[in-house]
Amino acid sequence: MPENKNYFVHESSYVDEPCEIGEGTKIWHFSHIQKNSRIGKFCVIGQNVNVANNVTIGNYCKIQNNVSIYEGVTLEDDVFCGPSMVFTNILNPRCKYPQVGSQYYIKTLVKVGASIGANATIICGHTIGKYALIGAGAVVTKDVPDYALVIGNPGKIVGWVSEAGKKLKFDENGIAFCEKSKKKYKLESGKVEEAE
Repeated sequence: MPENKNYFVHESSYVDEPCEIGEGTKIWHFSHIQKNSRIGKFCVIGQNVNVANNVTIGNYCKIQNNVSIYEGVTLEDDVFCGPSMVFTNILNPRCKYPQVGSQYYIKTLVKVGASIGANATIICGHTIGKYALIGAGAVVTKDVPDYALVIGNPGKIVGWVSEAGKKLKFDENGIAFCEKSKKKYKLESGKVEEAE
């Protein structure tokens, strides 16, 4: 690693070369950043985190302790991954029939501002929409729309949240206002969008 780096890596962690790490990012104890991964600016990588080869993590993300971001997973900006949550990248793993290499990995995309709770599991091949909130312990088995609140196993949509993560209560016109984000949202045809 260059001596004049503008990010922090704890002495117990490993950063393989080449990789990109943005300004202000902090990588804490016992973590491993593998080659060709890209981590944005001002991220926090917690204790015992593994970022696999070729992974892209956006700016201002927070990855809590004991999380592995496997190859095939992409996190956009402002994504939160709670402690011990799990990503996958193969649907039918078999030790006897190994599937090693990018051509086997099924892609998962976590869009801007989404949060994934502690011990949740994300089955590969799905997209988690922007500002979605996945509850602790949920198992995501299909795409999650923007602003959806998902809990349970299998995960089900039980409501909608604002950009700030507050549960939205819609009026008879399908409009909700979030005091924290100071934004209005519209629910229409099972989708939530920011309203004018």
